[in-house]
Amino acid sequence: MAGSYLTALAARVVAGAFSGLLRGMIAGYARKITPPHLAGKALAVALAGTPVALSVGTPLGSLAGTWAGWRWTFTGLSVLAAVLVVWVVTAVPNVPGRQPESRKTLLRVLGIPGLRPVLAVVFTWMLAHNILYTYAAPFLAHTGVPGRVDTVLLVFGLASLAGIYATGILVGRALRSQVLTSLAGFAIAALALGLAGDSPTVFYATTVLWGLAFGGAATQLQTASADAADTDTAQAMVTVVWNLAIFGGAALGGALMTSAGAGAFPWVLLTLAALALVIVTAARRHAFPPGSRTVRHTTTSAC
Repeated sequence: MAGSYLTALAARVVAGAFSGLLRGMIAGYARKITPPHLAGKALAVALAGTPVALSVGTPLGSLAGTWAGWRWTFTGLSVLAAVLVVWVVTAVPNVPGRQPESRKTLLRVLGIPGLRPVLAVVFTWMLAHNILYTYAAPFLAHTGVPGRVDTVLLVFGLASLAGIYATGILVGRALRSQVLTSLAGFAIAALALGLAGDSPTVFYATTVLWGLAFGGAATQLQTASADAADTDTAQAMVTVVWNLAIFGGAALGGALMTSAGAGAFPWVLLTLAALALVIVTAARRHAFPPGSRTVRHTTTSAC
């Protein structure tokens, strides 16, 4: 219904605010409504919507926008959202929230051992990811590799689904190893893009590796934060830092495009991935301890 840019921008702000609220609650809620031994898999399933949307939404959005125009495309999304609301109200169970007197302040939650390293890894990893994801089109043009951006993102999204599947199986038993493996895979993909990204074989192979590494990231990092700090406030902090990384990736990627060009992306990604690997390696006591973790229920503040 927007008739001006300001109206569209205001709608974007409202949508972003409620999206952030939902992301802060959904991890704890998914773990709360399932038995403890299935909590890791439940979280993986609940967060699978993101890579599915990334892999399917981009080509579908482009197709719908071309076929029906952007207004009817957003109208369709509104109808789908309304249907989803009805489905949630009728099918999803309610759970008790946390009592006000039992809630911890932001500073107390931030002081919980293990949470700060998790947040640091969220920021560095997602900052690197969003540089490449936001500027996939100019980077593809820089490499000269044949193909369309929506095809590249589709390959990335399908690989992400495989990453989610593996994470759902192993997240309760080998979280530290999974995070280290995913970050190492991301770093290897960045290095390969920097050394031979103009090769179609290397480019699409690294896109698959990028997707595999990223697919389980949300589940791995939100599980780590939930294990380190059993509170919704910690999950909200993860959401805030994640969105700051999205903004930062767009801003830093734009600055790199202006100053050094898209060819600098892989080396910046490699540096950020290496920093995240150092943080995970060092944070072995509270944030990313070795061995199996006892999955605890997190509570939701409102459902």
